[in-house]
Order: sequence, then structure tokens, then C-alpha cells
Amino acid sequence: MASPDRTLHPPPRGDHHELPVHEVVLLLETDHERGLGLDEAALRLELEGPNALPPVDRRGPLVRFLVQFHHPLIYVLLAAAVATLLLGEVVDAGVILAVVLINAGIGFVQETRAEQALNALMAMVRTQATVVRDGVRRRITSEDLVPGDLVVLETGDRVPADLRFVTAHELQIDESALTGESVPVEKVPMALPAETALADRANMAYSGGLVTRGRGHGIVVATGADTEIGRIHRLVGEAEVLQTPLTRKIGRFSRVLTVIILGLAALAFALGTVRGEPVDEMLTAAVALAVGAIPEGLPAVVTITLAIGVARMARRRAIIRRLPAVETLGSTTVICTDKTGTLTANAMTVTTIVAGGRSHPVTGTGYASEGQVLDDDDPADLARHPALRECLVAGALCNDTHLTETAGRREVAGDPTEAALLVAAEKAGLDPDQLRRRLPRLDAVPFDSERRYMATLHRDESGRVVVYIKGAVERLLDMATHELDRDGTVTAIDTDAGHARADELAGRALRVLAFGRAEMPASTTALTEGLIDGRVTLLGLQAMFDPPRPEALTAVSACRDAGIEVKMITGDHAGTARAIAERFALGHGGVPTVVTGTDLAACPDEDLPELVAGTAVFARVSPEQKLRLVRSLQAAGHVVAMTGDGVNDAPALRRADIGVAMGEGGTEVAKEAADMVLTDDDFASIEAAVEEGRGVFDNLRKFITFILPTSIGQGLVILAAIALATTLPILPVQVLWVNMTTAVALGLVLAFEPPEADVMRRPPVPSSRPLLTRSLAGRIALVSALMLFGAFGLFEWALGQDEPVAVARTVAVNVFVVVQVAYLLNCRSLERPMWRVGLFSNRWVPAGLTAMLGLQLLFTYAPWMNDLFHSAPIHPAWWLGITGLGVVVFTVVEVEKWLRHPRHARRAAPTRPRRPPTPVDPGRRHDRRTRAR
Repeated sequence: MASPDRTLHPPPRGDHHELPVHEVVLLLETDHERGLGLDEAALRLELEGPNALPPVDRRGPLVRFLVQFHHPLIYVLLAAAVATLLLGEVVDAGVILAVVLINAGIGFVQETRAEQALNALMAMVRTQATVVRDGVRRRITSEDLVPGDLVVLETGDRVPADLRFVTAHELQIDESALTGESVPVEKVPMALPAETALADRANMAYSGGLVTRGRGHGIVVATGADTEIGRIHRLVGEAEVLQTPLTRKIGRFSRVLTVIILGLAALAFALGTVRGEPVDEMLTAAVALAVGAIPEGLPAVVTITLAIGVARMARRRAIIRRLPAVETLGSTTVICTDKTGTLTANAMTVTTIVAGGRSHPVTGTGYASEGQVLDDDDPADLARHPALRECLVAGALCNDTHLTETAGRREVAGDPTEAALLVAAEKAGLDPDQLRRRLPRLDAVPFDSERRYMATLHRDESGRVVVYIKGAVERLLDMATHELDRDGTVTAIDTDAGHARADELAGRALRVLAFGRAEMPASTTALTEGLIDGRVTLLGLQAMFDPPRPEALTAVSACRDAGIEVKMITGDHAGTARAIAERFALGHGGVPTVVTGTDLAACPDEDLPELVAGTAVFARVSPEQKLRLVRSLQAAGHVVAMTGDGVNDAPALRRADIGVAMGEGGTEVAKEAADMVLTDDDFASIEAAVEEGRGVFDNLRKFITFILPTSIGQGLVILAAIALATTLPILPVQVLWVNMTTAVALGLVLAFEPPEADVMRRPPVPSSRPLLTRSLAGRIALVSALMLFGAFGLFEWALGQDEPVAVARTVAVNVFVVVQVAYLLNCRSLERPMWRVGLFSNRWVPAGLTAMLGLQLLFTYAPWMNDLFHSAPIHPAWWLGITGLGVVVFTVVEVEKWLRHPRHARRAAPTRPRRPPTPVDPGRRHDRRTRAR
């Protein structure tokens, strides 16, 4: 035992697997039978701290609210509000502040709790544990465990800390959430080589694992932050949450726009004061110019547009946890997908049964009983195939697992491999429960790693006693003296043929089990190993694997159509990963290049980009390596979406541009680290989300292209008035009226535009491409100039007709609004003509136009609006000139679109292409072919 004044000095974390048990015991100063003493455990708890992950600091709601004001355009608006207030314009200042507060409120409501992944990790390690102290078993909370404790594990227990096994009896642990291994791992206490990968350390158990079978004793070697989950906790906390392409583009756009606005306002102020104009009037003009040039509605409409995308995606079973992720998915260039539970069903499935010299394909996937055992493309008749029937009966009876129905879903109570055998029997028309009643079990020899088989003893109603056996192919071929022919005849075994069939199945990355039967004397009531020697008849083989989701095959193909590269990153074995990748036709020409975690560890940083670019599959990778791969792709300019469901995926999910977690089969850790959660675990939902994301990005570009000419045009009008030393055609409060009403009543309807027909035929938008291309910037400049000449010209004409200034300003305001109404129709498609889009394809357009017309009539003719916004009623004749300007702008923009994009005007909108055939599953031997719809 450690003395009170000493601190433990265990070997470096992760090295315990290479040490014999007695050395681990000595290093941790414990006892492998009696465990720690109570006093020693209390001392270590004080020295080492509780077995819990450290808490994280969080910013409070006040800070989150204040952050919403951290935006260049908001700074300008706040400064304009202060300046307006100092000039005595209380109403104008109030309107500006109200706009700012509305934008901040929307952002605050949408603020996400990005650190919840760490809380979920903490919840995973809070459990009860059985520990031996002073030779007595005790039940304690896992937080009280310390290094050196002797922990007892039994079926159904959650592993409470990192353990080095002392004993293991038929022990299997599901570690898929941590390692990505698709089946439970058998545990043994023997020492392993130092270079053994974490997923292959059979003498270790890691915090968060689930015991699916057997029992064992293990010494605690790491607790709290020192565990493997603790290491992932640190990786999640250290992983930088990158800005999305949209936030980066909006940030750059806002900074440039802020500099331009401040420059123009300063120029206007300086120009007027140099010419001797009153300072207060020039300050009012500068504020008007700044407020006019700022698209106040931009932050709110961006948020609302993203929120609409969230609602659309939710209807397509993709829940967005962070708003910018909506657009990010549309910009994705690479999807790094996990295998287990994402591309595959995470449910072992028997695909082929070899019995009586014939191969029988098995249809259906997962644990649902839908499917059939086939014989020449027809359902197999078990009465005509006794060997097939006996092979299935052996799989159902030599079995400790049960399937249960919960909320319409089948769940496995036991080993997934044994569950697959039960489902295969059901597909052939057998009822495992009925078989158990007809052939009750008398005794059993459990499976272990040395024996390599399991056997069960049964007696039927007639008194016949039989043993059913399942195990490794090599072991049963050695034990068997005969085999069952197709018609049920017992013949001499052909061992070479059995090995050849097994090798052919294993070559397709299938897990193969052999099944046998031994007839016993009627008096037999107990089973021993020696009792069945020389009596075994081989019944057949059952081959299984974790199958690809059929819908995922189609979705991966669709992603390729959209120019998105798909890479598999998994903790599973290289052979298994390669087989799944071939079924998805990943890699160049459908031939995947596979790189293992060992290869990655040996690859220097300077060679990593080339390796990553040419590789489709990364197998047996650790959480750090997943993170390294994501960073390498991002450094190469890719927008990376990372899918996953396990604890080991959390750091990469958080670091990726968009993390996508599985809602049904995923851990809470993965869901909290992700930006998006698929409620149906369907990879096809990613394709739907990509389509919606691209539509959202298009709609944001449409809105910005729509809203900027108003802001720029108003700023130019004010600048021209100052330069010409004439009366301002539009006041700051009128500017705000135009900006907010056109943004909400008109611009917001663009957020409801459906994705255009060719959206999934385009390549991803490069993250380096600005929001506004050169052609769109030219269009904005053109419309801004038309607004400048139209509004300023009609304003001066009204003054020349001896109209009051208030009337002339009202005319100018209406010019901006009517031109925006016409321009809205142009902006519904940035390339195609309006007549190809159709007026009623977006039902919100007529509603927006009607609302804008009503608001503008109130602005012009309602007395209380005249008082508030300094407007005045105008003669109906003025509407002819105003409407004429709107028609001119609409026509000019349509002609400009035709000149720049003539192909869209000459032919109908392209349709989505037919997808290539879904890759055929080579694990199936029948002639049926499946094609993606």
C-alpha cells in the first residue's frame, strides 16, 4: 500500500496493456485479490481527486447578449443613434436604437450552448461500480474510484474507469462508442505488445464501455481526466470552433462596407463644412448618409433566412443546432463519414448461409425480420433442405441472446452476432422461442477464446438428446467427422472444401461461423468437452457483416453528383472498412485506397495533404487522428462535414465546419458536439440537407443583391445633394423606414424561395468566393445608379413644380420603394429570367408586394405617419412617373441577365440528372440488381 506521504507513480498513461498483471499490481501498490484498504482508498481519493471530468467555464447570458452588438455595422448604427440624439432628434434616435435591439434580440435567442458536449461526457462516467476493498465487495459511485481499486464487472455493467484486467471469464465489452469497433470485443488478461492499437487492447477496458457478456476483475489504472474519455474531453475543449463560410463572408463584407460607409460619411461632412454649411446640418447629412448606406435589415434577415432553412431541414429529418450550419452544409466540399451506424446499419446481419453444399443468400438488413433465405432467387423451402434447416436451428438454440420490442424498434439483449443468427432463423420461417420450448436446454459449454466454440445440450419431446455447436470455422472443421448433405444424409466430411468456402466468404470481409450437431445417448443430462469428441456433424456456415444502409448507397451517389467528395474515417478494421467502401464505390474508379491509423502516425505533416487527398478510407484511427485529418482537409481549403455517432467522434465533430451526428444510434456526446443531428440516422438526409443548404445560400445572395442597391442609392442621393449644395432628398428617419420595410416586406420573401432546379448539379461554392461576384456587383451598381438618377431627378422636378419639400421627399422615398418592388421580381433568380421562375412559385411574393403597397400608402397618406416620418400626401399623377421608373429598372435588369446568361433564357431549366446505378452488394450471390431511384 502507498504510504500517506507518497504520491503514486504509475507508468505513462496507455502503457498498462504491455505489462504483466503482477507488475501493474506492484506499480499501483494494490492487491489483485483484496483490493485497496479503506483508509488507503480515502487517501488516494484526496490525492488524486474524484473520478470525474473537470467542469468548464461558461459565459453568462449577459455576456452572450452583449456579444450580439460586436459587429461593425452595429457600431456605426449606435454612433449614428448617439449623434442623432445629440442633435435633438429623439424619434429618429429611438428608431435606430429599436432596430439595433431587435437585431441583438434575434441573435441572443439563437445563441447555442456549444459546450454541452463536455456535460454529456461527464454524464457518461457517472455510474455505480462494484469494487473490492479489504477483501469485501462494495457498491460505490464511480466518482469515488481511485487508481489501484479492484473493480468487478458483470453483464450489463458500464465500465466506470480505465481498467487493466486481472481475470476475464467469457468477457465481452461493447466499445463501439469509443473505438468504432462494430462488434463487442472479447477480453483476456494476458499482456500485449507495446504497439497494440487502443481498439485491439483486449486486456483493457475503458470508461464508458458496456459489458455485453461474462464477468471479470480489473485494476483501475486511470480515473477522471486521465482516462481515454478524459483525453477526448480535453480534445473537445481544445478543438477550435471555426467560423462558417457564411459568417466569414458576412464578416468580410461587413468590414468592407463599414469602411466605405464611414469614408463616404466623413467625405460628405468634410465637403459640406469646407463649403461653409452649418456643422449641425452637415452632421445630420452625414448621419443620414451612414444610416442610408447601412443595410439595417441584413443581420435580422440573415438570421430569419437561416431559421427558415432550419424549419425546412427539420421536415426532412435533419435538426440544426447552430444556425450558420444551414448554409455551411450547402458549401461542403468533403464529407468525412464514420462507418458504423452511419453508412452501415450498426446491426450484424447474416447475408449468406452455406449448407448441404449450396449457398443461400439472405435478404434484408438489421434486426428486423423482414427478408428471406433464398434458394435460386426463390424463398428456400426448409422441408426440402434439411441441412439448411438444421444450420438455422443450431444458430437459434446455441444462443444466449434475446430480441425485445421497444417503441416499435427491436433491441438486442446480448451479443449482436447471436442476434443476427436469431433474425436469420426468423427470415426462414422459424420461431426461436418455439424452438426453445420444443428443445429445452439442459446444459451448456460457454464460449471462450481457448475453446473457440460454444455448445448447448437439448432434449426434445420424444426424448432425443442432441448437442448444437457454433464456433470458429477452423475449430469445428477439426472437430467434425461428418457433414450433412443437402437432403439430410450424413456423409464423410470434405475438410478442404469447407476451408475453401470459408476463405471465400472471409475474403469478402464477412464474419463466418460454423455450426455442428452431435447426437447423444438419451441418458445424457450434463455436457463436457470430452463428451462430444468424435460425434460432431458439420451442418453449415453462416456469414454476416454490418450491412450498408440501402438509402445511404443512393445518398453517397447523389453527393458525388453534387461535386462532394466522400471519405470514410472509422475505428474499425481495414478489411471491413475496405469491403464497405467497395460497396459504396468510394475512391477513384470505385477502388478505395485504405490507410490505417498506424500509417497516419508514421506520416510526417508535410506529406499528409498528399496522402489525405488520394485516400478514400482511413481505418483504425484514433480521435486525435480524426482531428488531424479534418484539420488537414481544412488547410487544403475544403469545407468539411464530419459525420459520427460515437464518443470518439466528438472532437472531430466539433472541429469540422459542420458536425453531423446520428439521432437514433448516436451517443449524447456526439449529438452535443455536432451542428446537425439526423433524427432517422439516414445518410440520405444529408443529401436533403445539402440541397436545402445550397438553397439557403442562394437566397441569402439574392437578398443581399436585392437590398444593397437601396442602401447604396440612398447614400449616393445624399452625397449628391451635399455635393450640389441642395436640400437633402431623404431624411435619416425616412431612410430607416425604407430600409426596414423593404427588407421585411419584400426582401424576406426571398428567404422562402425554393431551391432552383439545378442546385444539386452545381459544384460546391468555393469558400474563397465572396458573397458578391463581379457580375452581381455590376448589377448592384447599375440599379443603384438608376435609383440615384430616378429619385434625385424626381425630387428636383417636384421642387421645380413648387411642391413643398415634404412632398418632394415623399416622392423620392416612393421611388426607392417602387423600384425595389420591381427589382424584387428580378432577384428571384440571379441568372434566369423572371418568366421562367413564375410569379406564384413562391406564394409569399404576392403577399409581400401587397403588404409593401399598403405600408407605403400609409406612409404617404396617413396623417400620423406624416407627422412621424415627415412625409406628405402626393398627387396621383406622381405615381405614373414613379411606376414608370420601376418598369424601366425591371426591363434593364432582365436585359442585363439575358446578356450575361443567355443559355438560361434560351432553354428550360435543367432537371436533376438520373443517378448512376447504386453499387451492387458483392456479398449477395443472386442475380438481383438494385438501382437507386
